[in-house]
Amino acid sequence: MSGYIDVIKERSNHNNVGDDTLDRLLQEKINSLQIEIDSLRKELNYYKAEMEKLLSPPLIEATVLDVMDNNRVLVRSSSGPNLLVNISNNIKTADIKPGMSVALNQRGSTIIELLKQRDDPYVKSMEIIDRPNITYAEIGGLEEQIRELREVVELPLKKPELFREIGIEPPKGVLLFGPPGTGKTMLAKAVANESNATFIHVVASEFAQKFVGEGARIVKEVFEMAKKKAPSIVFIDEIDAIGAKRIELGTSGEREIQRTLMQLLSEIDGFKALDNVKIIAATNRIDILDPALLRPGRFDRLVEVPLPNTEGRKEIFRIYTQKMKIEENINNEILANMTEGFSGADIKNSCVEAGYIAIRNDRNVVTMNDMLEAIDKIQKKKSINKGIERKEKFI
Repeated sequence: MSGYIDVIKERSNHNNVGDDTLDRLLQEKINSLQIEIDSLRKELNYYKAEMEKLLSPPLIEATVLDVMDNNRVLVRSSSGPNLLVNISNNIKTADIKPGMSVALNQRGSTIIELLKQRDDPYVKSMEIIDRPNITYAEIGGLEEQIRELREVVELPLKKPELFREIGIEPPKGVLLFGPPGTGKTMLAKAVANESNATFIHVVASEFAQKFVGEGARIVKEVFEMAKKKAPSIVFIDEIDAIGAKRIELGTSGEREIQRTLMQLLSEIDGFKALDNVKIIAATNRIDILDPALLRPGRFDRLVEVPLPNTEGRKEIFRIYTQKMKIEENINNEILANMTEGFSGADIKNSCVEAGYIAIRNDRNVVTMNDMLEAIDKIQKKKSINKGIERKEKFI
């Protein structure tokens, strides 16, 4: 600073600058330095705060189970066990309610913050944001099944007043059963598309969790989300993963699956048939399902989705081949007669395989011979799979 003043004095003497000019220059410099000091102080405080954040221990998330006496709360921590904890002085006991999410300090002994309610990201990911683009026109050979689903699911969502006027309640849930690849998932997606409802797709095995009570919690949150986003359709695929017949003895994992199933039954019982929430489930093994799932008031409408007959296969071939570049001599009736025992998925694979055969032969058009060769390949693959299944049963 003194060096700067000497320079100013020298320049002022040289230029015959008066004392007033010197004072003004000094004041401007002081103001500039003061601004720089304030800026550096703010930057220092910012980095101190960041250091405190980096060095501070993480908080533990917990769910309130019950508010006890003496300003203590029973919580279930995210790490598993239930804890009896104290409440910080800056939180009012009256603000704490069962079911709320709270933050505990690192030692897990005190509630220091109330967390906002939020949807579990795992559960939220089950919602299909974009509506399924499957339509009834893309499903062949299942006219009767489509009619039943429209009556049970689509009609109550679109025109609930009809049921109130007549005085009946439609089924809450529909169970689609049949061999793999027959179109059960496609039917559920088509209904969601046509009814303009929120579609929540769950594979039942996703309900099976590692920690005790987690599966039941996820079931509960799925149905809470369905109610908030109504009209909605909850589609539970492969429901036999949690809905198998209960046994008295079993491992801890099996008991947890049973608790999850009981929560599912409770959720189905907990809402009305006209609550704008419909449940569609699918299984390949209806024979192993718990009878409690199939009783009236739950999945009381059973819709079988069998392997397609000849007319059904002909319709499915027509649906898939109309999207392909094919020769005019392809006869869907001949193809349908050759594919006895094929599912809709098998027919789709045959069409895809025929396309690959055309590509291998440097052609951009699929011929009848390509289709026949593809069908023969799929039939051989099915024979191998059946042989493996018989061998496993024998073992």
